[in-house]
Amino acid sequence: MITCFIRYEIDPFKKQEFAEYARNWGQAIPRCGADLIGYFGPHEGSATTAYGVYNIESLAAYEAYRARLTADALGQENYAFSKRERFILKEDRIFLKNVSLPHGALVKP
Repeated sequence: MITCFIRYEIDPFKKQEFAEYARNWGQAIPRCGADLIGYFGPHEGSATTAYGVYNIESLAAYEAYRARLTADALGQENYAFSKRERFILKEDRIFLKNVSLPHGALVKP
């Protein structure tokens, strides 16, 4: 299992548009095969940083998921919405693996 962290730089005057975008992904992402942890928008501190986080089985599964998401009607609409409203200024993706599991397990040297 790998986790995709998407870091967004958003227009601070369009936080509501980003929230709508996030809610739309909340429907489309699970339907297309990823385990959505959530989208996180500015609350305290930076007014321009937001995150999307989801789990996926592997990079191969990610490729298949992206193809389904690209073909999904809500996915297409959401991509168009973000381009039209221009609330995302920058987007970066990183894939990380949880190396602390199992939590609390005693590791013998």
